[in-house]
Amino acid sequence: MAFVSGLGVSSFHGRSSASVCRGENGRAARSGKGVWRMKTMDEVCEVGRKRSGNELTGKVFVCKDNIDTDQIIPAEYLTLVPSVPDEYEKLGSYAMIGLPEELYETKYVEKGQMRTQYEIIVAGDNFGCGSSREHAPIAIGAAGGKAVVAQSYARIFFRNCSATGELYPWEVAERIVDKFETGDTATIRFNEKTITNERTGETIELKSLGDVQPVVDAGGNFAGHTVRHARLQSCDCG
Repeated sequence: MAFVSGLGVSSFHGRSSASVCRGENGRAARSGKGVWRMKTMDEVCEVGRKRSGNELTGKVFVCKDNIDTDQIIPAEYLTLVPSVPDEYEKLGSYAMIGLPEELYETKYVEKGQMRTQYEIIVAGDNFGCGSSREHAPIAIGAAGGKAVVAQSYARIFFRNCSATGELYPWEVAERIVDKFETGDTATIRFNEKTITNERTGETIELKSLGDVQPVVDAGGNFAGHTVRHARLQSCDCG
């Protein structure tokens, strides 16, 4: 498999067969016959299946400006291997854990949970600044995130959203963080290129995703990308 920067090939192989994938309740998955088995990547990962139609509706988590990759996923969790179902889920449980508690009383992923209730992140300027780690969009996607709508992105983070297929990185011209509160429900309409705050009824125009949209729809464009590769390897588990 081709090398993916920041997630070396050597860490992708030889581990998934020995890893028991644990669900949100902290236990391994049980088959219909009552036999413990490993979960597959297809069960824990939604890459290539982030939307099923023109509309994506979900709860919103609001971030401010300059959210960096250390806040999205701190370096201490980068030893988790996204190609291993158990570790992919665990990576998601730590998404956005680096946000300062004094500014973000609401957690993106609640303590003790594996997934977030917020499928859409609304952010300010320069979202995803910092290092080039692909773990950042993967962590948000593994937690259940599907889209980010921000005024602007760090270039590498934007590229990694597309390359991993984990997130739709929408951009907007206006100060959108002032128009949403954490917990609001939003609807993104892909054909119309809009986002609507269902609480206020306000609809805001989004910039076109261009070639990024079909790439995310297809599951990313890394040759042999970690998650897609693991899904193929584990499709006959259980």
